[in-house]
Amino acid sequence: MATPEDGIRAFMDHLVVERAVSKHTAAAYRRDLVRYASYLNERGVIDMNEVTPALIADFAARLREGRRGRNGSWEKQPLTTASVARAVVAVRSLHRFGHAEGMTAEDPAHTVAPPKPPQRLPKALSLGQVEALLAAPGEDTPLGLRDTALLELLYSTGVRISEAVQLDLDDVWPALRAAEGQPPTIRVLGKGNRERVVPLGSYARAAIDRYLVRARPALAARGSGTPALLLNARGGRLSRQSAWTVLRESADKARIEVHVSPHTLRHSFATHLLDGGADIRVVQELLGHASVTTTQIYTLVTVDHLRQVYLTSHPRAY
Repeated sequence: MATPEDGIRAFMDHLVVERAVSKHTAAAYRRDLVRYASYLNERGVIDMNEVTPALIADFAARLREGRRGRNGSWEKQPLTTASVARAVVAVRSLHRFGHAEGMTAEDPAHTVAPPKPPQRLPKALSLGQVEALLAAPGEDTPLGLRDTALLELLYSTGVRISEAVQLDLDDVWPALRAAEGQPPTIRVLGKGNRERVVPLGSYARAAIDRYLVRARPALAARGSGTPALLLNARGGRLSRQSAWTVLRESADKARIEVHVSPHTLRHSFATHLLDGGADIRVVQELLGHASVTTTQIYTLVTVDHLRQVYLTSHPRAY
């Protein structure tokens, strides 16, 4: 018979000696498994073979709910979903090890999945914040013109930053010179080498045009020649990291207090389209999502927006 304490001791030795995990990783496993051993002790489990999937699921639920004392104060604080998931992973690893080592006849944890973290809604900027962000770089210098073109491009098309910096002059030239009555579009190479066509708005076209006329030649003269649309200060292709820096610094200049991520303008693009009545499948195509289920997260944003408008506007909302 192997007690839970025996199993945990052998498993921790395996982690530290054979797998040579870091001190921090070992400490995290030990902390979670001590909680688990305490729970099993409370339930009167003295043999690892007595553990069932239901017990492990109940352990996870206890962690998530916490426990209050008779006076109402917390004896055990509830853990976040991420912390519970980490504990379940530790328990799964323990039982997988115990089964492989012959301590148990079966692995009771293999059917118990860690809880999934709640779906986080993308953060979209308001129209006013977007306008302030787009105006932040200014157009007094070649780099300011480039940064404005980059930001206008990101918001106009919803492309990822990595997709924007991969664009070459030939990719956007047809859109800049599109005949009247023909929709200006650019071809973008996305994830999985999937190519898609996205419209280019008039503001983005104008910003890119100004950049090409007044800034790119000066930047290109500093390099050895590249077909890239967006150039860095040395005349080479602008990197994804540098483009992200442009976005972050522009947000600081615009005094946007909410967190701005590399996907902020992409999120704002999608949310504002749906708020304006765009079909979700159209937005799916524009974003380059393989499945519409990926795009549906943006509908949660717009529903939340509608709810807020209702609560603040309807006389009998409360």
